[in-house]
Amino acid sequence: MSFRREKHVPRGGPNGGDGGNGGNVILVAKEGLKTLYDCQERHYFKAKRGAHGSGNNRHGKNGEDLYIPLPLGTVVTDGDTGQQLADLTRPDVEFLVAKGGKGGRGNTAFKSSTNKAPRNAEPGELGESKMLRLKLKILADGALVGLPNAGKSSLISAISAAQPKIADYPFTTKEPNLGTINTDNIFSFTMADIPGLVEGAHSGRGLGLKFLQHIQRAKVFVLVLDVSDSAPVPAIEAVETLMLEMGHFDATLPGRVRFSVANKIDLECSETTLAALREFCLSRGILNFELSALTGDGIEPFLKALSKAMSAREVRIAD
Repeated sequence: MSFRREKHVPRGGPNGGDGGNGGNVILVAKEGLKTLYDCQERHYFKAKRGAHGSGNNRHGKNGEDLYIPLPLGTVVTDGDTGQQLADLTRPDVEFLVAKGGKGGRGNTAFKSSTNKAPRNAEPGELGESKMLRLKLKILADGALVGLPNAGKSSLISAISAAQPKIADYPFTTKEPNLGTINTDNIFSFTMADIPGLVEGAHSGRGLGLKFLQHIQRAKVFVLVLDVSDSAPVPAIEAVETLMLEMGHFDATLPGRVRFSVANKIDLECSETTLAALREFCLSRGILNFELSALTGDGIEPFLKALSKAMSAREVRIAD
């Protein structure tokens, strides 16, 4: 609230300016970011408030918007209602998540023919406040799924530049690995390798189920199977277990299984087991490949078929 005070102007009238608007909080998808670590360390974000109005009808400065960079693939949901608000899959996409409050009006705004000297001003409005839940889903074109110690990490390291931890014991993979596969330097796609699934994963057993969210966007699934004589679970039983557990998580996932990989043929393998697996996969429309991720035998035909399938389906998740 302000009035003009000038020499020889006894009744200058009101000249209080309006306050500035508060800044908005905006989420923005950024390439290069891989985790939500910054949001784990900092739980509260607030944009700048607007500046006060002042005399001589000067409008207060608007508060600066706050931009929060997030990795591609982040799903934003309302922490109170659980409603999905945004799915940030494209680079530099912005999402206004909380709008700043409107600045209050100075006493000049209340001037009228019946109120020439208003002595009241309007307070600014509160900005929006929201509790958000952020979940990162990896943007992968395809995914490798298998039981523990089936050789998924060995396979992704053999077909891409990914370097996951590899060891001869179950649950070596504790988090999803992502590898990029280039074909003739023209077409490229990404494959994700998630921790091994076990029977009963949908009820909380093992590690893999909570990571299945990372491959929900994948269009092509590859089942990685241990077909060696020392495998703890027969290959056909492994296929049934994997399909069942994926179906419990998302009914659409089993329908995206296009390939199966009979891995570890460098070890002792029963021809009866391999023949039965071929017939089983064929009956379900799954293309089976026999290979060794360790020695590289049989990888080239599998990689060509996988690349062809990816190219034909024009798999570009970010589009």
